[in-house]
Amino acid sequence: MRKIYQLFQLSIIILLVSGCSKSTLSLYETVPNDPLNTRIYTLDNGMKVYMSVNKETPRIQTYIAVRVGGKNDPSTNTGLAHYFEHLMFKGTPKFGTQDYEKEKPLLDQIEGLFETYGKTTDDAARKEIYKQIDSLSYEASKFAIPNEYDKLMSAIGANGTNAYTGFDMTVYTEDIPSNQIENWAKIQSERFSNNVIRGFHTELETVYEEKNMSLTRDSRKVYEKLLASLFPNHPYGTQTVLGTQEHLKNPSITKIKEYYKTWYVPNNMAICLSGDFDPDQMIQVIKTYFGTMPKSDSIPTLSLAKEPEITEPVQAEVLGLEAENLVLGWRFPGVAADSTGMLDLIGQIMSNGQAGLIDLNLIQQQKVLRANAGTYAMADYSAFVMMATPKQGQTLEQAKDLLLGEIEKLKTGDFDESLIEASINNLKLYQIYRMESNAGRANWFVNSFINGVDWKNAVTKLDRTSKITKEELVAFAKKNFGNNYAVVYKRQGKDPNELKIAKPAITPIVMNRDTSSAFLEEIKAAKVTPIEPVFLDYSKDMGQFKAKSDIPVLYKQNVTNDLFDILYVYEMGNNNDKLLGTAFQYLKYLGTSKMTPKQIQSEFYKLACSFDVFSSNERVYVALSGLGENMPKALALFEELLADAQVNKEAYTNLAADILKNRSDAKLNQGANFNKLMQYAIWGPVSPDKNIPSASELKQLNPDELIKKIHTMTSFQHRILYYGPMSQEALTAELNKSHRVPEKLLPVPAGIDFKQQVITEPKVLLAKYDAKQIYMSMVSNRGETFDPAIDPVLSLYNEYFGGSMNAIVFQEMREARGLAYSAGASLNTPSKLKYPYIYQSFIATQNDKMADALKAFHSIIDDMPQSEKAFNLAKDGLITRLRTERIIKSNVLWNYIQAEDLGLKTDTRKALFEQVQKMTLQDVKAFQEKWIKGRKYIYCILGDEKDLDLKNLESYGPIQRLSQEDIFGY
Repeated sequence: MRKIYQLFQLSIIILLVSGCSKSTLSLYETVPNDPLNTRIYTLDNGMKVYMSVNKETPRIQTYIAVRVGGKNDPSTNTGLAHYFEHLMFKGTPKFGTQDYEKEKPLLDQIEGLFETYGKTTDDAARKEIYKQIDSLSYEASKFAIPNEYDKLMSAIGANGTNAYTGFDMTVYTEDIPSNQIENWAKIQSERFSNNVIRGFHTELETVYEEKNMSLTRDSRKVYEKLLASLFPNHPYGTQTVLGTQEHLKNPSITKIKEYYKTWYVPNNMAICLSGDFDPDQMIQVIKTYFGTMPKSDSIPTLSLAKEPEITEPVQAEVLGLEAENLVLGWRFPGVAADSTGMLDLIGQIMSNGQAGLIDLNLIQQQKVLRANAGTYAMADYSAFVMMATPKQGQTLEQAKDLLLGEIEKLKTGDFDESLIEASINNLKLYQIYRMESNAGRANWFVNSFINGVDWKNAVTKLDRTSKITKEELVAFAKKNFGNNYAVVYKRQGKDPNELKIAKPAITPIVMNRDTSSAFLEEIKAAKVTPIEPVFLDYSKDMGQFKAKSDIPVLYKQNVTNDLFDILYVYEMGNNNDKLLGTAFQYLKYLGTSKMTPKQIQSEFYKLACSFDVFSSNERVYVALSGLGENMPKALALFEELLADAQVNKEAYTNLAADILKNRSDAKLNQGANFNKLMQYAIWGPVSPDKNIPSASELKQLNPDELIKKIHTMTSFQHRILYYGPMSQEALTAELNKSHRVPEKLLPVPAGIDFKQQVITEPKVLLAKYDAKQIYMSMVSNRGETFDPAIDPVLSLYNEYFGGSMNAIVFQEMREARGLAYSAGASLNTPSKLKYPYIYQSFIATQNDKMADALKAFHSIIDDMPQSEKAFNLAKDGLITRLRTERIIKSNVLWNYIQAEDLGLKTDTRKALFEQVQKMTLQDVKAFQEKWIKGRKYIYCILGDEKDLDLKNLESYGPIQRLSQEDIFGY
């Protein structure tokens, strides 16, 4: 039962005792047995505030959630909610501008022209209007200060400055230092109360580039088509969050302003917080800055016809360049209606990555290439969804029938009742993982608020779920999982619905880097109590000892909960043996002489533990994680599997075929193609990525050879990493008991020493992929080896030039020119001593913007724009983050290993903190002159050359066309 705590009563008591005349009136709600000890306040204007205190680090995760999203877009202006999310970063009359009184008339004219532009259909007339918009926008930009919101966030040391929009919500995220609460509240209240729309036409291009990016991702198109099939009357199905291309190219600032006034009101918002703060002080600050926002008495409600009953399967198709797959979906009520968590439990029983019906009957038995299931949880409706990718030679229809077969098993109760109890235990485990981070805690609040779920019901949902019986679950499945589904077949082919829209002529806006508003100066001048940095001392912050066979152990105790991670780490990998990766893939399908694969996976799931074994190029990781109380049993079972895995020839034959199918599918994926192109630029034609067994080697391989590699793995020299609740003594005893190793470990075998290629002459690598956006990267390697002395100035250069939304790259490529949704550039520190520094830039942009992007990149990389104010903000932001950054939990062990890989024995952040404070812009400029300017680049371009200006590309270097076989190696 919910309790109301009235601190007013406490104040009366204090008054009686002390005679004090001042009282504090604060009302908040709590829920008994809440693991987050949440306080929920409701301000007088209706704004909700959720709080959870977590003192692990001196930082606070903040989410400001607005209960409005893509479903609330007018049907004639789809994408509006998402577009406005972008515009919320543009400032107010107080920041983002030097002189709002002079800027405003120009912004008003731009608004009027966009209204005319949206109503004009003649192409010539539209171009003329756009020229006027561009001209006025340039004039307005003389008064604007682009990215000043990001400068404000940098000034207070915020991380993770971002936002996201869904159908039901728009959420704004900041991770702030715990001593900057008042400055954060002052900035956010100004931002949410007094938004000004500026920089409109360049931001519009950014949003359009995000839309272009979505058009190359088949998974998003499938998702949208499934919702359209399930919700023919609801905006979930009739429109999309990103909107149509047509609507994005015909925006209305006037309608956006109306939208802002309608929805961005306090009684439609929640502030969700988790971190290091005093709740009483926090609520007073929030009341001060947000309490004066005027409440709305007229928040619209969606009035929609009820969705018609689905009586037979609804079939649809999507075309795209990626591999074929399918999804099935059933419609259900919204999140708040599923108070028992029935769909959560069904999701676990069907697909949990280990022992669900799909996991054991389809994945384990290798009947499909990939498959999973789960719930799309939304406020008004939800959808239970199943997905499958077919094997080679398997049709989508056959894969669909296999999925439906598992639904039939659910409906007939053809599964062990113990799976329900195991699923509940694992849901409890996931909840512990969610509470591990401030972001996980605060996001739980967001979901509760957006979906209209009472916090008491959110907290107790798992308890109610645990009471569901098998009979109840089967009855629910019989009632709800029939032919009332939609199926979307994602087939290969060119999507005929994609529109090609030429880039507009945009005059780069004025950036005004050396100007700042009085508001920013006020924030910077605010006095806060500094937080002293804490750096690692490896001799104190972690333990090191040896287990049997002289195995080194890195140890960090978990003192907050019962989670554990244990890893065996080997300094060998695919470079030492290219069959290791295949052997570890094979392990997942194997049993022992005493247990079948199904029994093994089921047992791990019952223990709420899981294992993974995987091989990178230079390391093997044998990992086990889960509930600490079950670690001894899980470790014994894991060691049994490694030592006694049995050959299954049929499983290997299927695995080999699946590996080849995965390789074939990868060639259809834009991201995979670009990654391989980048590897080619870094390593040349002979790279670790290509050091894999060929198709013929896979087909001829005797699986006994793989089994031998699995059995002998623990015989090689390795070390153990442990983070968990066990004491050092208990862990030593457990390892000595369960870890099966010989008395003397074998040395790691020698491997191939691949070399990253030094780039002495420019070259253009062109690989084909037919998409709306090209991916481009400039890669430079001059062979410079690691030098810890330059780490501080390198870090500051990356922060100033390419590290954030306030950095030069983001400002020039996105804000000033509207060339991309994402862009970046940095000099990357090598991961190991033997590797060199590599300079990399990246941009994803519309094909006809390619030439502009290359020109702009060269301009800012070689002739770095200099701004004293921008530099000081980057420097102060870096210092502030170093003050509040805490490396905790298992990250302590990984930080030690990363330092060790570079020959270091101390936490490098200490030197960075000390030296950065003394640095000037001239130091960064000198570094740029020596380390960055004049580099020779390999230009990696993934796109369709028929859409590219080849003559322009040739001006950067000779073009080398690469086939997929060249970059993939098969």
